[in-house]
Amino acid sequence: MSIINRSIIFFLSIFIFSATFVSAEELKKIGKFKDWETLVLKKDNELTCFAQTKPVLQSPKANKREARLFVSFRPNDKISDEISTTSGYEFNSQNSILATSGKRKYKFDIAQDSFAWISNNNIEKKMIKTMKKGSRIMVTAYNKSGSQTIDHYSLLGFTKAYNSAKKSCT
Repeated sequence: MSIINRSIIFFLSIFIFSATFVSAEELKKIGKFKDWETLVLKKDNELTCFAQTKPVLQSPKANKREARLFVSFRPNDKISDEISTTSGYEFNSQNSILATSGKRKYKFDIAQDSFAWISNNNIEKKMIKTMKKGSRIMVTAYNKSGSQTIDHYSLLGFTKAYNSAKKSCT
């Protein structure tokens, strides 16, 4: 083997070895609960635990997007029951982002790029109660061009995934 090949292998090995130890981030799947799953992200000394799900139905059907609904816990930041969503595109700031389950409606009042949050923890707690009792929740949002999308999320397994995420961060 030539000196050049040995050098390349040596430096490649050093790079892979150092990249493995420099990155102190670990994502661990805790469990799958019907349509929801629980994950824990450890980054340095910070812990984030969350329950997440993908839509079971999206409208319009022709436009497949990476949409998700999350409930997160970040004990280092003293944050619990944080609800967030992404519809897989940058939100239109002129329109509201709403979650609807039965007669209950919840507005995501903070939108940044492709993520949205509810700023009031009391409203988040009410939405979580609704999610525990319901079978489906829909998130309606608008993309930059003003086109409406609706993501239908199943709530089957939500309570177990939520409890698992909460327990993982206590």
